[in-house]
Amino acid sequence: MILFMVPCLFTASLYSGMHSMNTTLNSPDTDTPERAVDENGASGRRLMDTLFKSAFPIATPKMGELIQGAVLSRRGPSLYIDLGPYGTGIVYGREYYNARDIIKPLAIGDPVAAKVIEIENEDGYTELSLCEAGRDKLWQEAAQFVKSRKPLSLRVFAANKGGLVIHWEGIAGFLPVSQLTAKHYPRVEGGDKGKILTELQKFVGETLNVTILDIDSKETKLIFSEKSVESEEMKEVLAKYTVGDVIEGEVTGVVDFGIFIKIEEGLEGLAHISELDWGLVENPSDLFQPGQRVKAKIISVEGGKVSLSVKALKPDPWKDFSEKYKKGDIVTGRVRKIDRYGVFVEVEEFLLSGLSHVSEFGSEKEMRNVMEIGKVYHFQILNLNPEERKLSLSYAKEGDTEPVEKKEEESSEKSSEPTD
Repeated sequence: MILFMVPCLFTASLYSGMHSMNTTLNSPDTDTPERAVDENGASGRRLMDTLFKSAFPIATPKMGELIQGAVLSRRGPSLYIDLGPYGTGIVYGREYYNARDIIKPLAIGDPVAAKVIEIENEDGYTELSLCEAGRDKLWQEAAQFVKSRKPLSLRVFAANKGGLVIHWEGIAGFLPVSQLTAKHYPRVEGGDKGKILTELQKFVGETLNVTILDIDSKETKLIFSEKSVESEEMKEVLAKYTVGDVIEGEVTGVVDFGIFIKIEEGLEGLAHISELDWGLVENPSDLFQPGQRVKAKIISVEGGKVSLSVKALKPDPWKDFSEKYKKGDIVTGRVRKIDRYGVFVEVEEFLLSGLSHVSEFGSEKEMRNVMEIGKVYHFQILNLNPEERKLSLSYAKEGDTEPVEKKEEESSEKSSEPTD
Protein backbone atom coordinates (compact mmCIF):
# COMPACT_ATOMS: atom_id res chain seq x y z
CA MET A 1 0.00 0.00 0.00
CA ILE A 2 2.84 2.40 0.83
CA LEU A 3 4.31 1.82 -2.61
CA PHE A 4 1.24 3.37 -4.19
CA MET A 5 0.65 6.15 -1.66
CA VAL A 6 3.95 7.90 -2.16
CA PRO A 7 3.51 8.41 -5.92
CA CYS A 8 0.00 9.58 -5.37
CA LEU A 9 1.07 12.08 -2.71
CA PHE A 10 3.79 13.23 -5.09
CA THR A 11 1.29 13.58 -7.93
CA ALA A 12 -1.05 15.57 -5.76
CA SER A 13 1.71 17.90 -4.64
CA LEU A 14 2.86 18.27 -8.25
CA TYR A 15 -0.64 19.11 -9.41
CA SER A 16 -1.13 21.59 -6.54
CA GLY A 17 2.20 23.29 -7.25
CA MET A 18 1.62 23.47 -11.02
CA HIS A 19 -1.94 24.72 -10.51
CA SER A 20 -0.71 27.45 -8.19
CA MET A 21 2.06 28.45 -10.63
CA ASN A 22 -0.31 28.55 -13.65
CA THR A 23 -2.78 30.69 -11.70
CA THR A 24 0.04 33.07 -10.81
CA LEU A 25 1.40 33.34 -14.38
CA ASN A 26 -2.06 34.14 -15.73
CA SER A 27 -2.95 36.71 -13.06
CA PRO A 28 -3.54 40.26 -14.33
CA ASP A 29 -1.99 41.70 -11.16
CA THR A 30 1.55 42.78 -12.09
CA ASP A 31 2.89 42.57 -8.50
CA THR A 32 1.29 39.28 -7.52
CA PRO A 33 2.98 36.97 -10.10
CA GLU A 34 6.52 37.74 -8.95
CA ARG A 35 5.61 37.29 -5.29
CA ALA A 36 3.58 34.17 -6.00
CA VAL A 37 6.25 32.59 -8.18
CA ASP A 38 8.81 33.32 -5.48
CA GLU A 39 6.73 32.00 -2.61
CA ASN A 40 4.73 29.24 -4.25
CA GLY A 41 6.44 28.36 -7.53
CA ALA A 42 10.10 28.23 -6.46
CA SER A 43 9.51 26.71 -3.02
CA GLY A 44 6.94 24.31 -4.48
CA ARG A 45 9.37 23.10 -7.13
CA ARG A 46 12.11 22.57 -4.55
CA LEU A 47 9.65 20.54 -2.46
CA MET A 48 8.61 18.52 -5.50
CA ASP A 49 12.23 17.90 -6.47
CA THR A 50 13.00 16.70 -2.93
CA LEU A 51 9.96 14.41 -2.86
CA PHE A 52 10.76 13.07 -6.32
CA LYS A 53 14.41 12.37 -5.52
CA SER A 54 13.54 10.68 -2.21
CA ALA A 55 10.82 8.54 -3.76
CA PHE A 56 12.58 7.42 -6.96
CA PRO A 57 16.20 6.78 -8.00
CA ILE A 58 16.65 9.18 -10.94
CA ALA A 59 19.32 9.84 -13.50
CA THR A 60 21.41 12.95 -13.14
CA PRO A 61 22.75 15.04 -16.01
CA LYS A 62 26.46 15.14 -16.76
CA MET A 63 28.65 18.22 -16.71
CA GLY A 64 28.80 19.74 -20.18
CA GLU A 65 25.82 17.70 -21.41
CA LEU A 66 23.36 19.29 -23.83
CA ILE A 67 19.82 18.71 -22.60
CA GLN A 68 16.33 19.69 -23.74
CA GLY A 69 13.76 21.35 -21.50
CA ALA A 70 10.71 23.63 -21.41
CA VAL A 71 10.40 27.12 -19.95
CA LEU A 72 8.64 27.08 -16.54
CA SER A 73 8.87 30.71 -15.50
CA ARG A 74 11.01 33.81 -15.51
CA ARG A 75 11.63 36.02 -12.49
CA GLY A 76 14.03 38.90 -12.55
CA PRO A 77 17.43 37.72 -13.80
CA SER A 78 16.47 34.04 -13.51
CA LEU A 79 14.90 31.61 -15.97
CA TYR A 80 13.50 28.31 -14.67
CA ILE A 81 13.44 25.33 -17.01
CA ASP A 82 11.63 22.02 -16.62
CA LEU A 83 14.16 19.25 -17.29
CA GLY A 84 11.74 16.36 -16.87
CA PRO A 85 13.37 13.51 -14.92
CA TYR A 86 16.36 15.75 -14.16
CA GLY A 87 14.23 18.16 -12.12
CA THR A 88 14.40 21.91 -12.55
CA GLY A 89 17.15 23.90 -14.16
CA ILE A 90 18.01 27.55 -13.78
CA VAL A 91 19.73 30.17 -15.91
CA TYR A 92 20.75 33.17 -13.84
CA GLY A 93 23.41 35.75 -13.16
CA ARG A 94 26.00 36.21 -15.86
CA GLU A 95 24.55 33.33 -17.93
CA TYR A 96 21.17 35.08 -17.95
CA TYR A 97 22.75 38.39 -18.97
CA ASN A 98 24.76 36.77 -21.78
CA ALA A 99 21.65 35.01 -23.08
CA ARG A 100 19.20 37.91 -22.70
CA ASP A 101 18.62 38.13 -26.46
CA ILE A 102 17.79 34.41 -26.51
CA ILE A 103 15.56 34.63 -23.42
CA LYS A 104 13.60 37.76 -24.38
CA PRO A 105 11.23 36.12 -26.90
CA LEU A 106 10.70 32.93 -24.85
CA ALA A 107 7.24 32.12 -23.49
CA ILE A 108 6.07 29.62 -20.88
CA GLY A 109 6.24 26.11 -22.34
CA ASP A 110 8.70 26.96 -25.12
CA PRO A 111 11.30 24.25 -25.73
CA VAL A 112 14.93 25.22 -25.12
CA ALA A 113 18.34 23.54 -25.39
CA ALA A 114 20.80 24.17 -22.57
CA LYS A 115 24.23 23.05 -21.42
CA VAL A 116 24.80 21.78 -17.87
CA ILE A 117 27.43 23.93 -16.10
CA GLU A 118 26.68 22.74 -12.54
CA ILE A 119 24.82 19.52 -11.72
CA GLU A 120 23.19 20.85 -8.53
CA ASN A 121 23.68 24.17 -6.79
CA GLU A 122 22.97 25.00 -3.13
CA ASP A 123 19.28 25.59 -3.92
CA GLY A 124 18.93 22.18 -5.58
CA TYR A 125 18.73 23.49 -9.17
CA THR A 126 20.76 22.32 -12.14
CA GLU A 127 22.61 25.38 -13.41
CA LEU A 128 22.42 25.87 -17.15
CA SER A 129 23.90 27.96 -19.95
CA LEU A 130 21.95 28.84 -23.06
CA CYS A 131 24.85 30.57 -24.79
CA GLU A 132 27.24 27.65 -24.44
CA ALA A 133 24.50 25.33 -25.64
CA GLY A 134 24.04 27.54 -28.68
CA ARG A 135 27.77 27.44 -29.43
CA ASP A 136 27.94 23.67 -28.97
CA LYS A 137 24.94 23.17 -31.25
CA LEU A 138 26.59 25.42 -33.80
CA TRP A 139 29.76 23.29 -33.77
CA GLN A 140 27.64 20.16 -34.07
CA GLU A 141 25.96 21.70 -37.09
CA ALA A 142 29.37 22.58 -38.55
CA ALA A 143 30.47 18.95 -38.06
CA GLN A 144 27.42 17.84 -40.04
CA PHE A 145 28.38 20.21 -42.85
CA VAL A 146 31.85 18.65 -42.91
CA LYS A 147 30.29 15.21 -43.39
CA SER A 148 27.67 16.25 -45.94
CA ARG A 149 29.94 18.65 -47.90
CA LYS A 150 26.85 20.83 -48.39
CA PRO A 151 27.73 24.01 -50.33
CA LEU A 152 27.41 27.33 -48.52
CA SER A 153 27.28 30.79 -50.11
CA LEU A 154 29.46 32.97 -47.87
CA ARG A 155 30.92 36.45 -48.12
CA VAL A 156 34.66 37.15 -48.12
CA PHE A 157 35.57 39.59 -45.32
CA ALA A 158 39.33 39.89 -45.70
CA ALA A 159 42.42 38.52 -47.43
CA ASN A 160 45.98 37.75 -46.44
CA LYS A 161 48.94 36.19 -48.23
CA GLY A 162 47.75 32.69 -47.37
CA GLY A 163 44.11 32.94 -48.42
CA LEU A 164 40.71 34.47 -47.65
CA VAL A 165 38.85 35.09 -44.38
CA ILE A 166 35.20 34.00 -44.42
CA HIS A 167 32.56 34.12 -41.66
CA TRP A 168 29.89 31.49 -40.98
CA GLU A 169 27.27 32.06 -38.27
CA GLY A 170 29.57 34.56 -36.57
CA ILE A 171 32.59 32.23 -36.61
CA ALA A 172 35.64 33.32 -38.60
CA GLY A 173 37.02 30.73 -40.99
CA PHE A 174 39.87 30.48 -43.46
CA LEU A 175 39.91 29.56 -47.14
CA PRO A 176 43.53 28.70 -48.05
CA VAL A 177 44.86 29.57 -51.49
CA SER A 178 45.40 25.85 -52.10
CA GLN A 179 41.63 25.29 -51.74
CA LEU A 180 40.61 27.84 -54.38
CA THR A 181 39.34 26.61 -57.73
CA ALA A 182 41.54 26.96 -60.79
CA LYS A 183 39.29 29.82 -61.90
CA HIS A 184 40.06 31.88 -58.77
CA TYR A 185 43.63 30.76 -58.12
CA PRO A 186 46.04 33.74 -58.26
CA ARG A 187 48.31 33.18 -61.29
CA VAL A 188 51.41 35.01 -60.17
CA GLU A 189 54.66 34.13 -61.89
CA GLY A 190 57.48 33.50 -59.48
CA GLY A 191 55.10 33.20 -56.51
CA ASP A 192 55.55 36.83 -55.41
CA LYS A 193 53.59 37.06 -52.12
CA GLY A 194 52.83 40.75 -52.53
CA LYS A 195 51.26 40.16 -55.94
CA ILE A 196 49.37 37.13 -54.63
CA LEU A 197 47.86 39.31 -51.87
CA THR A 198 46.84 41.94 -54.43
CA GLU A 199 45.01 39.28 -56.45
CA LEU A 200 43.30 37.85 -53.37
CA GLN A 201 42.11 41.26 -52.18
CA LYS A 202 39.95 41.47 -55.30
CA PHE A 203 37.63 38.87 -53.74
CA VAL A 204 36.88 40.88 -50.58
CA GLY A 205 33.15 41.63 -50.50
CA GLU A 206 32.32 38.90 -53.01
CA THR A 207 30.27 35.77 -52.24
CA LEU A 208 31.84 32.37 -52.91
CA ASN A 209 30.34 28.89 -52.88
CA VAL A 210 32.35 26.84 -50.40
CA THR A 211 32.15 23.79 -48.16
CA ILE A 212 33.42 23.37 -44.60
CA LEU A 213 36.50 21.19 -44.95
CA ASP A 214 37.54 20.91 -41.31
CA ILE A 215 36.70 22.32 -37.86
CA ASP A 216 38.50 22.93 -34.59
CA SER A 217 35.99 23.89 -31.89
CA LYS A 218 38.70 24.35 -29.23
CA GLU A 219 40.53 26.87 -31.39
CA THR A 220 37.22 28.15 -32.82
CA LYS A 221 38.51 27.70 -36.34
CA LEU A 222 36.86 26.67 -39.59
CA ILE A 223 38.66 25.66 -42.76
CA PHE A 224 36.77 26.14 -46.02
CA SER A 225 37.27 24.73 -49.51
CA GLU A 226 36.03 26.01 -52.83
CA LYS A 227 37.37 23.01 -54.75
CA SER A 228 34.82 20.51 -53.47
CA VAL A 229 31.83 22.52 -54.72
CA GLU A 230 30.85 21.02 -58.03
CA SER A 231 27.75 22.38 -59.75
CA GLU A 232 25.47 20.25 -61.85
CA GLU A 233 26.49 22.32 -64.84
CA MET A 234 30.15 21.53 -64.24
CA LYS A 235 29.32 17.82 -63.94
CA GLU A 236 27.77 17.94 -67.40
CA VAL A 237 30.84 19.67 -68.83
CA LEU A 238 33.24 17.17 -67.23
CA ALA A 239 31.15 14.24 -68.47
CA LYS A 240 32.34 15.05 -72.01
CA TYR A 241 35.96 14.23 -71.12
CA THR A 242 37.65 10.97 -70.19
CA VAL A 243 41.16 9.90 -69.26
CA GLY A 244 43.26 9.51 -72.39
CA ASP A 245 41.59 12.31 -74.36
CA VAL A 246 43.93 14.78 -76.07
CA ILE A 247 42.97 18.45 -75.81
CA GLU A 248 44.42 21.65 -77.25
CA GLY A 249 44.05 24.89 -75.37
CA GLU A 250 45.52 28.20 -74.38
CA VAL A 251 47.90 28.56 -71.44
CA THR A 252 46.01 30.84 -69.02
CA GLY A 253 48.51 30.81 -66.17
CA VAL A 254 52.09 29.84 -65.39
CA VAL A 255 52.92 29.18 -61.74
CA ASP A 256 55.75 27.56 -59.81
CA PHE A 257 54.07 24.16 -59.74
CA GLY A 258 52.81 23.95 -63.33
CA ILE A 259 50.59 25.56 -65.95
CA PHE A 260 46.84 26.08 -66.32
CA ILE A 261 45.35 25.29 -69.72
CA LYS A 262 41.91 26.43 -70.87
CA ILE A 263 40.04 23.39 -72.18
CA GLU A 264 36.80 25.20 -72.95
CA GLU A 265 34.83 28.16 -71.61
CA GLY A 266 34.58 27.77 -67.84
CA LEU A 267 36.85 24.72 -67.65
CA GLU A 268 40.59 24.66 -67.05
CA GLY A 269 43.04 21.88 -66.38
CA LEU A 270 46.36 21.80 -64.56
CA ALA A 271 49.54 20.28 -65.97
CA HIS A 272 51.78 19.76 -62.95
CA ILE A 273 55.47 20.64 -63.30
CA SER A 274 56.29 16.92 -63.26
CA GLU A 275 54.07 16.46 -66.33
CA LEU A 276 55.57 19.21 -68.48
CA ASP A 277 58.64 17.38 -69.80
CA TRP A 278 60.56 14.13 -69.37
CA GLY A 279 63.60 16.11 -68.30
CA LEU A 280 63.96 18.10 -65.09
CA VAL A 281 61.89 21.31 -65.17
CA GLU A 282 62.87 23.88 -62.55
CA ASN A 283 60.79 26.79 -63.81
CA PRO A 284 57.68 26.25 -65.98
CA SER A 285 58.05 29.77 -67.37
CA ASP A 286 61.22 28.60 -69.14
CA LEU A 287 59.02 26.42 -71.37
CA PHE A 288 55.60 28.10 -71.46
CA GLN A 289 54.07 31.56 -71.58
CA PRO A 290 50.45 32.77 -71.07
CA GLY A 291 48.57 32.84 -74.36
CA GLN A 292 50.62 29.99 -75.87
CA ARG A 293 48.58 27.15 -77.38
CA VAL A 294 49.58 23.64 -76.34
CA LYS A 295 48.34 20.09 -76.63
CA ALA A 296 48.01 17.87 -73.58
CA LYS A 297 46.64 14.50 -72.57
CA ILE A 298 44.00 14.10 -69.85
CA ILE A 299 45.45 11.84 -67.14
CA SER A 300 42.78 12.36 -64.45
CA VAL A 301 39.24 13.70 -64.03
CA GLU A 302 38.36 13.72 -60.37
CA GLY A 303 36.55 15.95 -57.89
CA GLY A 304 35.80 18.59 -60.49
CA LYS A 305 39.48 18.83 -61.45
CA VAL A 306 41.15 17.89 -64.72
CA SER A 307 44.81 16.88 -64.59
CA LEU A 308 46.83 17.14 -67.80
CA SER A 309 50.17 15.92 -69.11
CA VAL A 310 52.17 17.62 -71.85
CA LYS A 311 55.03 15.14 -71.76
CA ALA A 312 52.65 12.22 -72.33
CA LEU A 313 52.38 13.32 -75.98
CA LYS A 314 56.15 13.21 -76.40
CA PRO A 315 58.17 10.02 -77.08
CA ASP A 316 58.93 8.19 -73.86
CA PRO A 317 62.74 8.26 -73.51
CA TRP A 318 62.73 5.64 -70.76
CA LYS A 319 61.99 2.87 -73.22
CA ASP A 320 64.98 3.70 -75.44
CA PHE A 321 67.21 4.31 -72.43
CA SER A 322 66.40 0.96 -70.82
CA GLU A 323 67.10 -0.81 -74.11
CA LYS A 324 70.56 0.75 -74.35
CA TYR A 325 71.66 0.78 -70.69
CA LYS A 326 71.39 -1.52 -67.70
CA LYS A 327 72.42 -1.61 -64.05
CA GLY A 328 76.18 -1.10 -63.64
CA ASP A 329 76.66 0.85 -66.88
CA ILE A 330 78.36 4.25 -66.94
CA VAL A 331 76.44 7.22 -68.37
CA THR A 332 77.26 10.88 -68.92
CA GLY A 333 74.98 13.40 -67.25
CA ARG A 334 74.76 17.13 -66.61
CA VAL A 335 74.10 18.36 -63.06
CA ARG A 336 70.86 20.37 -63.04
CA LYS A 337 70.18 20.78 -59.34
CA ILE A 338 71.87 20.18 -55.97
CA ASP A 339 70.03 20.03 -52.66
CA ARG A 340 70.32 18.24 -49.32
CA TYR A 341 68.91 15.04 -50.84
CA GLY A 342 71.50 14.74 -53.55
CA VAL A 343 72.37 15.67 -57.13
CA PHE A 344 69.74 15.74 -59.87
CA VAL A 345 71.33 14.65 -63.11
CA GLU A 346 69.97 14.97 -66.64
CA VAL A 347 71.05 12.37 -69.17
CA GLU A 348 71.01 14.81 -72.08
CA GLU A 349 71.02 12.19 -74.80
CA PHE A 350 67.62 10.98 -73.63
CA LEU A 351 66.33 14.07 -71.78
CA LEU A 352 65.52 12.13 -68.63
CA SER A 353 66.65 12.71 -65.06
CA GLY A 354 68.11 10.60 -62.28
CA LEU A 355 69.24 11.15 -58.72
CA SER A 356 72.63 10.58 -57.19
CA HIS A 357 71.80 10.45 -53.47
CA VAL A 358 73.87 12.43 -50.99
CA SER A 359 74.90 9.17 -49.28
CA GLU A 360 76.89 8.29 -52.43
CA PHE A 361 79.25 11.19 -51.62
CA GLY A 362 79.76 10.50 -47.94
CA SER A 363 78.39 13.88 -46.82
CA GLU A 364 76.56 16.92 -48.15
CA LYS A 365 79.69 19.00 -47.78
CA GLU A 366 81.74 16.57 -49.86
CA MET A 367 78.98 16.42 -52.46
CA ARG A 368 78.94 20.20 -52.87
CA ASN A 369 82.72 20.28 -53.07
CA VAL A 370 82.77 17.72 -55.88
CA MET A 371 79.65 18.66 -57.89
CA GLU A 372 78.95 21.89 -59.76
CA ILE A 373 75.66 22.84 -61.41
CA GLY A 374 75.85 22.86 -65.20
CA LYS A 375 78.90 20.61 -65.45
CA VAL A 376 78.98 17.13 -67.01
CA TYR A 377 80.17 14.09 -65.04
CA HIS A 378 80.22 10.32 -65.35
CA PHE A 379 77.75 8.35 -63.25
CA GLN A 380 77.20 4.65 -62.70
CA ILE A 381 73.66 3.22 -62.84
CA LEU A 382 72.74 1.73 -59.48
CA ASN A 383 69.08 1.10 -60.21
CA LEU A 384 66.94 1.49 -63.34
CA ASN A 385 63.15 1.13 -63.25
CA PRO A 386 61.61 2.39 -66.52
CA GLU A 387 58.06 1.49 -65.40
CA GLU A 388 58.27 3.79 -62.38
CA ARG A 389 60.53 6.30 -64.19
CA LYS A 390 63.27 5.99 -61.58
CA LEU A 391 67.01 6.17 -62.14
CA SER A 392 69.49 5.95 -59.25
CA LEU A 393 73.08 6.96 -59.93
CA SER A 394 76.47 6.98 -58.26
CA TYR A 395 79.23 9.43 -59.08
CA ALA A 396 82.01 7.71 -61.01
CA LYS A 397 85.34 9.34 -60.29
CA GLU A 398 88.01 9.85 -62.92
CA GLY A 399 89.63 6.56 -63.86
CA ASP A 400 86.50 4.76 -62.70
CA THR A 401 84.32 5.23 -65.78
CA GLU A 402 84.08 1.70 -67.12
CA PRO A 403 81.05 -0.53 -66.47
CA VAL A 404 81.34 -2.76 -63.43
CA GLU A 405 80.86 -5.96 -65.46
CA LYS A 406 83.71 -5.03 -67.83
CA LYS A 407 86.01 -4.32 -64.90
CA GLU A 408 85.12 -7.63 -63.31
CA GLU A 409 85.90 -9.45 -66.60
CA GLU A 410 89.29 -7.70 -66.87
CA SER A 411 90.05 -8.50 -63.26
CA SER A 412 89.12 -12.14 -63.85
CA GLU A 413 91.34 -12.33 -66.96
CA LYS A 414 94.31 -10.89 -65.07
CA SER A 415 93.85 -13.32 -62.24
CA SER A 416 93.78 -16.25 -64.70
CA GLU A 417 97.01 -15.22 -66.45
CA PRO A 418 99.96 -17.61 -65.72
CA THR A 419 102.56 -16.28 -63.34
CA ASP A 420 106.31 -16.55 -63.85
